Amino acid sequence: MFENYKVFETDFAGRPLVVETGKIAQLANGSCLVRYGDTVVNVAVTASAKPRDGVDFFPLSVDFEEKLYAVGRIPGSFLKREGRPSDKAILTSRVIDRPIRPLFPKDMRNDVSVVCTVMSVDPDCSPEIAAMVGTSIALSISDIPWNGPISGVSVGLVDGEFVINPDAAQRERSRMAVTVASTDKLIAMIEAGAQEVTDEEMFNGIMAGHEANQKIIAFIKDIQAQIGKEKFAYPSNEPDEQMLQEIMDFAIDDIRQAMDTDDKTVRDARLKPIYEKVHERFDEVYPDSAAKIEECLYKTQKKVVRRWLLDEQKRVDGRGMDEMRPLAAEVGLLPRVHGSGLFTRGQTQVFTVATLGPVSDQQILDGIDDEEYKRYMHQYNFPSYSVGETKPSRGPGRREIGHGALAERALVPVIPPVEEFPYALRLVSEVVSSNGSTSQASICGSTLALMDAGVPIKKPVAGISCGLITEGERWMTMVDIQGVEDFFGDMDFKVAGTHDGITAIQMDLKIDGLTPAIIKEALAKTHKARDYIIDEVLLKAIPAPRAELSKYAPKMLSTVIPVDKIREVIGSGGKVIQKICAECEVKMDVEEDGHVFISGLDIDNCRRALTIVDTIVKDPEVGAIYKGRVTRIIDIGAFVEIAPGKEGLVHISRLDVKRTEKVTDVVNVDDEVIVKVLEIDDKGRLNLSRRDALIEVEGLVPENDISDQPPRRSGPRHDDRRRDRRDAPRGANGFVPNNNKPRQ
Repeated sequence: MFENYKVFETDFAGRPLVVETGKIAQLANGSCLVRYGDTVVNVAVTASAKPRDGVDFFPLSVDFEEKLYAVGRIPGSFLKREGRPSDKAILTSRVIDRPIRPLFPKDMRNDVSVVCTVMSVDPDCSPEIAAMVGTSIALSISDIPWNGPISGVSVGLVDGEFVINPDAAQRERSRMAVTVASTDKLIAMIEAGAQEVTDEEMFNGIMAGHEANQKIIAFIKDIQAQIGKEKFAYPSNEPDEQMLQEIMDFAIDDIRQAMDTDDKTVRDARLKPIYEKVHERFDEVYPDSAAKIEECLYKTQKKVVRRWLLDEQKRVDGRGMDEMRPLAAEVGLLPRVHGSGLFTRGQTQVFTVATLGPVSDQQILDGIDDEEYKRYMHQYNFPSYSVGETKPSRGPGRREIGHGALAERALVPVIPPVEEFPYALRLVSEVVSSNGSTSQASICGSTLALMDAGVPIKKPVAGISCGLITEGERWMTMVDIQGVEDFFGDMDFKVAGTHDGITAIQMDLKIDGLTPAIIKEALAKTHKARDYIIDEVLLKAIPAPRAELSKYAPKMLSTVIPVDKIREVIGSGGKVIQKICAECEVKMDVEEDGHVFISGLDIDNCRRALTIVDTIVKDPEVGAIYKGRVTRIIDIGAFVEIAPGKEGLVHISRLDVKRTEKVTDVVNVDDEVIVKVLEIDDKGRLNLSRRDALIEVEGLVPENDISDQPPRRSGPRHDDRRRDRRDAPRGANGFVPNNNKPRQ
């Protein structure tokens, strides 16, 4: 039935990689089923028969589809089916897109679609890597024009050793998570998150990944040689040489003059009449070729910029190759938010706002990996006005999600652990003006906003980009590229980190790949630049995190209780925890591992709730002093609850430092009082004294006629009262001791 069914197998980082073709998705231009361990990904690639009309770009789409059946789960949505792709799926789609896109013909306008469907997940075998390899195989054996293959691996740094495609346990211990894609000669893509690794460690890790890719590339080439199809012909969108030369000769001097400015607005205004002039001159000469005329104008601008850089070492705005645009930073611009920072680099401006919340506000993730929650969230918005355009807002696209994730990855290593700073954190970067490197500006703005919010980050983080111009064997890098250099250049190499090391990398290319020398130089230049930004800009705006949180931020306290005490803190049907929250005006979350997080606008209320929790899980101590609530009054004294289910009798003789004739002369129901534990009998009943607590804490002097003898406990009347105490209702208002002083 399956005449073309083939199976290819190799070893990939110590685990079997099996590729099946000719059995599934046979109507696609190319397809394969990739099995990596128990991870299974189906990849299908298709191309339209004709080019898309009216586009000046190559229309490629890559979709990484997570299916929850792959991990044995039913979607949690109302419809019980997968909805929009998760952020993780979108980021993986981008990671696959970036190394394959430059290898398609630049003049092709046929739609190409890549769909990677994750059908089974082995936590030790990354479905992202399986999908990237599968994409390379499917394109290589298809009839779609493509100058591959590529391969991709993940590189970890575990106990000082580089590990290719680390398993789940190794990923937990790894100091870096770097995805490296390669051709047979060059490094095509880098995506990295790291815990302040050095430039040397990062470079060596990249090269280890590049070397590991070569075996898989040879494997794919063998598959292509056996079953690969002949590539189809397509109509080229490239303008002919005569048209290009005529338009270039006509417009290049005007374009050169128009582009010689550091102001994007001025440049765009100067170019507009030149475009109109060219169309007026050539639309009749080349009818029905408006798109190709636009392409000629693009190539003319590109030639001007690249010749300036390569031949004259001149940048569009007059800067030196390693010179950054003017920098500025401000904090505390918004009065009611928890933290804010504005970072400016030339005409690029990003406003980042930090919001703190209880840990329960963390994001719940519904994906196919083991990550269920995300405590630190970074979101990036790129409105059309930031580039002077008029477009309706349609929510974040893939680019916005990718840039937000990059900034998030850059800051995660310096965020204090939840045990030290029990908050969920959401940062939002609003791009208010864009002329290149907005993602890196959002990293700098995030450092400012976090420090302004009083988050005790371990170190400040800065981000910077490095560009590239190549021509044959010649190449040149430049720091802090602006929009026009990104648009006409060959690389956007983004690096974020502290003084001590790299925390994130993202590399975008328009060429086939990079040599090791280019990567090494880019790492060195970006390190020097981010050191300058940290010292001369960020730390001058705010030298350290603020000592106190904003008065508008919730106050948080945390503790860890024994797991077997969780039930007592929550209570039947949640009665105890609800009562604590209501009485203390706080929000409280109890985790399965015993972590308790308490949040509220008043720190004293948070402390009060915390002491109640501590009192619930700890046994009262003789001699300790507590603050409690009067729950009931009888003739011989008052019952005081020091914690839910833990109350005792304060005898009338122990209510005050002076003689008490009537209990209600001193206390009433619901009064808060301090008491000292005098005795815990063999049945766990508490004998309390307000008198002793007042003497010890407030230094009051008792009257001489007060008896120091404990109250008698005999006679039927007292026994009835003791029964009343045993049957007394249990409430939720108690405090734990602290060096024999009550905690408020």
